[in-house]
Amino acid sequence: MTKMRVQYDREPAVAGQFYPQHPDQLSNELEELFTAAVPRQCEHVRAIISPHAGYAFSGEVAASAFNQIDPDGPYERVFVIGSSHQVRFEGASVYCDGDFLMPYGKDTVDCEFGNALVLNHPELFSSDRYPHRGEHTLEVQLPFLHHLLKGNYKIVPILLGSLLPTQCKHIATILKPWMKEGNLFVISTDFSHYPEYEDAMNLDAITAEAILANNPELLIETLKENAERKIPQLYTSLCGWTAVLTLLYMTAHEENYLYTPIQYKNSGDAAVYGDHERVVGYYAIAVTESLKGKLDLDLSEQEKELLLREARHAIECLFVQAGQSPLKPLECSGGLAALCGAFVTLRHKGRLRGCCGRMMSDKPLIQTIHEMAISAAKHDYRFPPVLAPELPDLHLEISVLSPLYKISDIADIEMGVHGIYIEKDAASGVFLPQVAIETGWDKESFLGHCARDKAGIGWEGWKDADIYIFTATIFGEE
Repeated sequence: MTKMRVQYDREPAVAGQFYPQHPDQLSNELEELFTAAVPRQCEHVRAIISPHAGYAFSGEVAASAFNQIDPDGPYERVFVIGSSHQVRFEGASVYCDGDFLMPYGKDTVDCEFGNALVLNHPELFSSDRYPHRGEHTLEVQLPFLHHLLKGNYKIVPILLGSLLPTQCKHIATILKPWMKEGNLFVISTDFSHYPEYEDAMNLDAITAEAILANNPELLIETLKENAERKIPQLYTSLCGWTAVLTLLYMTAHEENYLYTPIQYKNSGDAAVYGDHERVVGYYAIAVTESLKGKLDLDLSEQEKELLLREARHAIECLFVQAGQSPLKPLECSGGLAALCGAFVTLRHKGRLRGCCGRMMSDKPLIQTIHEMAISAAKHDYRFPPVLAPELPDLHLEISVLSPLYKISDIADIEMGVHGIYIEKDAASGVFLPQVAIETGWDKESFLGHCARDKAGIGWEGWKDADIYIFTATIFGEE
């Protein structure tokens, strides 16, 4: 007999305090806030940073952040992430036992997705409901989201309890694959707490500059320096810093992500309640993804040579006593340290002998190449493992990938320039750009073979699948 799952919907904790409790009053206030807010000026928004104070203080800035979102965007799920104000705990708490009840009805929680996070990563994620009970940081974002998108989405509410940057980085690694078209990340944070008006303006500008640089290490250092400034009455310069840091670890150093400042105010600007003696700062920031994932990584000839040398060395070490790699991947810099997808292709006397790769990676490029070279030599299921006598006639080729870009029209595919990644349910398949040139296929054959032979969804399976394109920097041994 199947045990029925008990649903525990979360009651609103700050309705009537941070925002109106009556649905009509809430709707009217949101209309006024969105009308006063900065109009939409961004495309392809993947994340926003939005404040979480009472609407009388931060509502206009929050509306400016949400205004950057495409109201017609088909969002499958919205990740709402904030730092716990009241409860300290390890890792992150995902609310996945019910929905969020709100004055206008409910916001549906993607419980299945949340439970999968907890099940697959118990060292970082829990389903403890307790930290969510009285917490406002996620709740205050939901009326803006509902007003804009009319409830056509599911939310993944995540509270961060840890103050360890290392845990933020690990959480970011797990969430990063979901930062793509069809999903949205809402990062909840206020900026400086309780300095005087001018001090808040100056300090918040410094903090925002670190965030806009898309560099998590810079943010950590900036927050440390802010604390050392000994500004009178300053309690914190970024109350949701772990949530912002997690976002930065998802986008770090990738130039296809752009952080755009939208609006800044602090509580001293509030028309009725403004007090310049003790203020809280609010920033609206949008994170956008560049179109079609144009590869910005400019590898030098020397870096290409080092990557090829590392790939061959990794394979050769399979047949001799294990030795050290010529480079220590975690100590490399420049293009060798880039976090991007890559494939290693092996050919023996001109014939394909193995090919393995990753569409994206959270490891330095040279380490990714090292691991994929070994996988291509040993673990490509289509071929037996490479043997030592084959090494002299083995030719290595490397493809360094751009970020994926989802398309809705196959006319966007430029044969020989774009690779394709097809995804449907749990199935996926990929062809590198050079496959189209090597086979001479037309576009429909390119898609059909990828769908049938790689994804296993049938020749015409691509027609109702998600299709992504990417470019590649391709180079090989002489």
